[in-house]
Amino acid sequence: MTIPEFSLRLQQGIAGGFAPPTPSAIVTITGIPAQNLLNITSAVRADGSPSLQDAAPKSISAQDAGTAALVTELRDILQSLPMEFPPGSQDIYGLDTSIAFGSDDFMWCNGGPQGCGGGVSDVQATDEQKAKFKRAVEIVKQLQTKDA
Repeated sequence: MTIPEFSLRLQQGIAGGFAPPTPSAIVTITGIPAQNLLNITSAVRADGSPSLQDAAPKSISAQDAGTAALVTELRDILQSLPMEFPPGSQDIYGLDTSIAFGSDDFMWCNGGPQGCGGGVSDVQATDEQKAKFKRAVEIVKQLQTKDA
């Protein structure tokens, strides 16, 4: 199973309003099929810390069937989920978390580039869609913690 070329960014801490959101974690994953790798970087804000602290970047094999299956499941989930409208208006999944996923043939993002500004989205997620989004977040965290 080959992974597609893709880029993903997960941000915890997207609720904003008058002031921009204060992220507590940012994870980026880049799929590089030519090298059969996923490159993963992350930054986390410890409680009380004024800034995000970078973790050591790592690469994991994309040839592992479990890793490829997680990437496929993540993409399938995101393809089935709505995005808020207008972008950045509301955290319709209620997890204070955004995912931005991009590949040659598919783009998906919730939370807007500057977080959610406290508006109301014309699109609302169902309980089933919220559960799927929660699973998508779990998949990103599984990939983040996989051993190199």
